[in-house]
Amino acid sequence: MTAAQPTYQEIVDENGRTYRIGESPRDLMGRSRSWMVWLPWVAMMAVSVFEYGWGAVEGTLEEKYGWSLSDAFWLASIWAVFQAGVAFPAGRLREKNVVSAKTAMLAGAACSGIGYFSIAHSGNLVVAFIGYSVLGGIGAGLVYATCINMVGKWYPEKRGARTGFVNGGFAYGSVPFIYLFSAFLGHENVTITLDAIGLYMLVVVGLCGFLFKDPPKNWWPAEVDPIAWLKGSAAGKAKSLSKNPPAVRQFTPMEAIRTGMLPLMWVTLVVIGGVSLFGINFQVDFAKESQFGAFVAASSAGILAIVNGVGRGIVGWASDRIGRKATLFWVLVIAAVAQFGVLWSGKSHSLFWFMVFAVLTGFGSGAFYPLFAALVPDYFGENHNATNYGIVYSAKLVGGVGGGGLAAGVIAAWGYTGAYVLAGCIALLSAVMTLFLRQPGRSGRGSTEKAGTRIARTAPAAGS
Repeated sequence: MTAAQPTYQEIVDENGRTYRIGESPRDLMGRSRSWMVWLPWVAMMAVSVFEYGWGAVEGTLEEKYGWSLSDAFWLASIWAVFQAGVAFPAGRLREKNVVSAKTAMLAGAACSGIGYFSIAHSGNLVVAFIGYSVLGGIGAGLVYATCINMVGKWYPEKRGARTGFVNGGFAYGSVPFIYLFSAFLGHENVTITLDAIGLYMLVVVGLCGFLFKDPPKNWWPAEVDPIAWLKGSAAGKAKSLSKNPPAVRQFTPMEAIRTGMLPLMWVTLVVIGGVSLFGINFQVDFAKESQFGAFVAASSAGILAIVNGVGRGIVGWASDRIGRKATLFWVLVIAAVAQFGVLWSGKSHSLFWFMVFAVLTGFGSGAFYPLFAALVPDYFGENHNATNYGIVYSAKLVGGVGGGGLAAGVIAAWGYTGAYVLAGCIALLSAVMTLFLRQPGRSGRGSTEKAGTRIARTAPAAGS
C-alpha cells in the first residue's frame, strides 16, 4: 500500500506574508534538517583554505615561482572578486530554478579543485590568475553562497545562530593548513601538497553537495506556529522578536534596492570587507617583520582564523538576543580597535599584546559576515534572499581589491604603519554607517506592526 502523501497549509498573515507548514524535513528529503547545518559546515571548512590559508602559502610560492608580493596579493584580490561576484548570478539562477543547490555545489567542488591544481603545476601568472583566481574564486563563491542560503531556508526561526555556526567553518577550517604550510611547505613538496588539498576540496565538497536539497518556498517547520512566533507568543521568542522583527513582506531585489537599506549594507560591507581581507592577508608578513619568528607568525594567523570562525557562531547567537544591528555595530568597533592594537604591539615587539590583538582581529574581521547574512532576510524576507544577499555579498569583490592588491601598494608607499592606521579609521567609518540601518516598513522602535491572521490553503505536498 502506498503511504499517503503529507499535506501542507499555506498561512497568510496580515502583512501578506505566506508560510507553508505541515511537512517535516523527513517528508521532504528523508532525513532531519540538521543535515542542512552539518553538510554546509563541512563544505565551508573544506574551501576555507583559499582565503585564510593564502597568507601562509604565498611566501613559498613567491620563492619557487619568482612572484613578487604584489603578484601574490593581486592573485588573492582577483580571487576575492570572483568569489564574491558569483553570489548574485548564482542566487538568481537558483531562485529561477535554473540551477539546483546540488548542481551549484558540484560545480563549486570542481572549480575549487582546479584552483589548487593550477598553482600546484604552474608558476605562470596567467595560468594562476585563470585557474586559482577566476575558477577557484567561482568555486569557493558557489560553495559559500549556497551553504549560507541553505541554512537560512531550513531554519527560518533560528537563523542567527545556525548561520553564524556554518559561516564560522569558512575561517577555522583553514587552521590545519596554515600550520602545514608554515611548518612543512617547501620547494620540493609544493606540487604534491597543493594537489592533495585540491583533491580534498573536490571530494569533500562534492560529497556534501550531492546531498543538498532546498525546502519549498515559504516552508516553515511543522512544529513551529509561524503566527504565534510572529506575535512573540511562542515560548522564548518574545525578546528575540522585539530585537529582530521579521520582514514585513517579501521584497524583490529592485524593491530592496529602492528602500536604500540594501545599498547601505553593500557600501558598509565594501568598507569593512577590505579591512578584513587586509588583516587576513598581511598579518603573517607583519608578524615576521616585527621579528616574532615564523612559528609565532603562523600561530597569529591560526588564532585569527580560529577566533574568526568561532566568533561568527558567537555573534549569531548573541544577535538573536540583543539584535543584529547592535551586535554588528560593536563587532565593527572591535575590528577598528584591533587594527591599531596590532600595529602598536608589533612596533613595540610585545608578543603578548600582539597575540591579544590577533584574537581581536580574528573576531572583528569575520563576525560581521553572518550578521549581514541574517540581516538581509530579516529586512527583506526569505523568498528572494539568494539574490538579495548575493547583491550585498558582492561588495566583497570591491573590498577584496582594497584588502589585497591595493593594500600591498599602500604598504609599499606608507609602510605597515600607514596601512594599519588607514585600516583602523576605515573600520570606524563602517561602524558609524551601521547606525543608519532601518528595517523597511517598520517604525523606529522595530515592533511588529500587525498581528498575524490565518488564511489557510491546504494541498498535497508536491514532490513528496
